[in-house]
Amino acid sequence: MTRRGWWLFGALCVVWGVPYLLIRVAVTDLNPVVVAFGRTLLGGLILLPVALKQRALRPILRRWPVLVLYTVVEISGPWFFLGHAEQKLTSSTAGLLVAMVPLISFVLVLASGGEKVSRRRVLGLGIGIAGVLTLVGLDVHFDDLTSVGAILLTAIGYAVGPIIINRKLSDIPSTGVITASLLLAAVLYVPFLPFVWPATVPADAGWAVVALAVFCTATAFLLFFALIKEAGPARATVITFINPAVAILLGVLILHEPFTVGIAIGFPLVIVGAVLATSRHRVVPTPVVAALLSTDAVGRSGRSPDPD
Repeated sequence: MTRRGWWLFGALCVVWGVPYLLIRVAVTDLNPVVVAFGRTLLGGLILLPVALKQRALRPILRRWPVLVLYTVVEISGPWFFLGHAEQKLTSSTAGLLVAMVPLISFVLVLASGGEKVSRRRVLGLGIGIAGVLTLVGLDVHFDDLTSVGAILLTAIGYAVGPIIINRKLSDIPSTGVITASLLLAAVLYVPFLPFVWPATVPADAGWAVVALAVFCTATAFLLFFALIKEAGPARATVITFINPAVAILLGVLILHEPFTVGIAIGFPLVIVGAVLATSRHRVVPTPVVAALLSTDAVGRSGRSPDPD
């Protein structure tokens, strides 16, 4: 990979590892709906000029029912559930639990008969599940299990979203898909805002939402598109296994979250399990990334990417 590619890769690993910290800060004072609304609206507006310049919106508008489904599954639902979960869970725990996405993706593909089963991949699934159970068993209190369930729903959404893209939207420019989805997600949150909008927005929470939108959403996707062009989708997906480490590191150093035994044991198990379970198969990365990989591959090659 070129020097520019490494710079893009490093920057993307950071900006997609930071959201867990920023969400944790924001939901301390703001309702998760408000946080998700601000992130999607600002992020979508920033990307809108790029999508308009590329004329990437018109194709997606012709498939609005699929766009609605994708938006709910990949953005609206997960970003609300993630914010809800981080009202109780630490950002480190949330980041590590979201790393289940490749494992869930493997199970979904396996259930649909779209993948061959190997001992290595089954072993990886078992190791990954053991890591999650270790983390939950050692670090999560009984009254926090609803938050774990919210993270599980988030991970399921992140795993299902790429399937929708690959089957229904793989020929649509990725910039158009993500821009339209962000703006639509913001609209879907609007009916709930009158019930949760705060009288005042604390400075820390407000700046956290702005940072989520500018850096972890709009800038992150622009970096990702550039990395895809520079290094290809296969190398770009490696960020899947680095994001949780960044989330844990930032949580410990900045938010002074404890580095627990559950994290120490669970983190390597989850990552090793995900690597093994997704071997010889395109890795499904976290927040929305995988949903865009097939689109970019189609844009360059004119055909759907090889699932192997």
